[in-house]
Amino acid sequence: MANFLQLMISGLGIGAIYALVALGFVLIYRAANVVNFAQGQIAMVGAYMMTVTLVDLHLNMIIAFLLALAGMAVFGIFFELGVYYPLRNQSFLPVIISTIAASILLQNLAQDLFGATPSSLPSLFSAQTINIGSLVVSVQYLAILGVTAVFVAFQYLVLDRSLLGKKMEATAQDKETARLLGIPVAVMIALTFVYASILGGAAGILVGPIFYVSPSMGTSIALKAFAASIIGGFGNTVGAIIGGLCIGVVETLGAAYISTPYKDAYAFILLILFLFLRPQGIFGEKTAEKA
Repeated sequence: MANFLQLMISGLGIGAIYALVALGFVLIYRAANVVNFAQGQIAMVGAYMMTVTLVDLHLNMIIAFLLALAGMAVFGIFFELGVYYPLRNQSFLPVIISTIAASILLQNLAQDLFGATPSSLPSLFSAQTINIGSLVVSVQYLAILGVTAVFVAFQYLVLDRSLLGKKMEATAQDKETARLLGIPVAVMIALTFVYASILGGAAGILVGPIFYVSPSMGTSIALKAFAASIIGGFGNTVGAIIGGLCIGVVETLGAAYISTPYKDAYAFILLILFLFLRPQGIFGEKTAEKA
């Protein structure tokens, strides 16, 4: 039982990473009606920003973390201006192609700047594990869960309940009507890209000490986060969080009790099952199109 509980905590920790990236997918989709396929590479950028501030510049851990998140906010502005804004009046397809191109560009830029060899990001905490009764729990996984809980609380209290959140929701539902009501639609979309970049950057920073930091690290995270958003019900923020946690638990338990080499396959097996049995996802609603 102790081993099972430790695996559950690890699974929830990894799932929280997928949840943060999936939340970025969903928020941008709701605001701009496009899927940002560069969201995984944005997590990679955040991991490298933390590596530069913490390892190369030898800054204090908290200062390095805050600077990395601030850098991700600035990155989100430039990403929106360079990738989405010029194509904002086009159909969704050119914007999706633009995000795919940005994903490839970011990965190749990271490889040119930092090399293809994976980098090691030290743990953000002096203690590696703590004992909770008979459990030996990784501090990093608890930190991931704690930071994710803070973002979820921020999502609920600020983005879902405040006036700013209502403006962003109105923009997501109907841009033209929101514009007629005096809502600065362009600003709301830009803020969504900034917040999604912060979410992705935080995910990369938190998972960096667990996995090596490399130019290709964002690909696997993005695929599983995208699967999580579909499992939860694409477009639903709560579904993105629950879907990410489910995938993290399934792949961790599957690796422990079934087969470790197939660890990455379990998320997509779960996705296929949902596409067959409940294609709208956990929190999605069935939709029908009349001829």
